[in-house]
Amino acid sequence: MSDLMCQHFLVSGKVQGVFFRACTADKATEIGLTGIVRNLCDGRVEIYAAGSAQQLSVLNDWLYQGSPASEVTGVLCAPAGDADSKFFANGFRVLRD
Repeated sequence: MSDLMCQHFLVSGKVQGVFFRACTADKATEIGLTGIVRNLCDGRVEIYAAGSAQQLSVLNDWLYQGSPASEVTGVLCAPAGDADSKFFANGFRVLRD
């Protein structure tokens, strides 16, 4: 798949304790992405996702809305060229603390 891209997202705001990770994993799976989502100690949520540019764009747009109880204040996105390849194996997963 020559159009495969990997992106790293950092989402800030009220995004922990509001089912943000579970909803992100559901959305990513729905649009066919592989990767991981996890909480960070600083209150943000981190996402590594792999797929086509179009799939990643859909996820990026969705992250601004997030789960029903979340209040997203920012989304940073950058290429994830140096991400651990295990992040992109076995579908899309929620990593627990």
